[in-house]
Amino acid sequence: MPDHDPSSPGPLRLHIGGTAPKEGWRILNIQPGPHVDFVGTATDLSAFADGTVDEVYGSHIYEHLSYNDEVMRALAEVFRILRPGGVFMVGVPDLDVLCQLFVHPQLTREEKYNVMRTIYGGQTDPFDFHKGGYNFDILGEFLFAAGFREISRVEKFGLFDDTTALDFAGISISLNVRCVKPPGPK
Repeated sequence: MPDHDPSSPGPLRLHIGGTAPKEGWRILNIQPGPHVDFVGTATDLSAFADGTVDEVYGSHIYEHLSYNDEVMRALAEVFRILRPGGVFMVGVPDLDVLCQLFVHPQLTREEKYNVMRTIYGGQTDPFDFHKGGYNFDILGEFLFAAGFREISRVEKFGLFDDTTALDFAGISISLNVRCVKPPGPK
């Protein structure tokens, strides 16, 4: 995996798990692809030096990691590579919303099946299984433990056309959170 050249112009913005290009953003994905700049995992961002990334965006990838150890390792890696004051934007399926949808008496069997797939992953390839579920409180605790502050829920990021903007029957199913690496030590 190539290192980012710190002398390159402009801020470094990293989209973890992305596939579609966007000007000003570099993509890291576990699977190679035509627009993937770095092949690797969210738990190992060793291609990036400490404090060299201005923004990190992760859309619906952290639920694919074990909540016992992988999530904290991945969040620690994001924290490590972000510069002080850097922004981390993360979206995961909102387990509170999905549970409410699943037990809704007016949902059809097919709609419940789609909600279930959102909870457990589409299971279309070896990486498409969910190992954890989050609501704002649980995700916020993980982010705080990793050192992030100014942890707030946002409706949409408006950066990429991806699952952070996904609605089910007009209801947003994504828990979108923005947080900051503080300027001082954690």
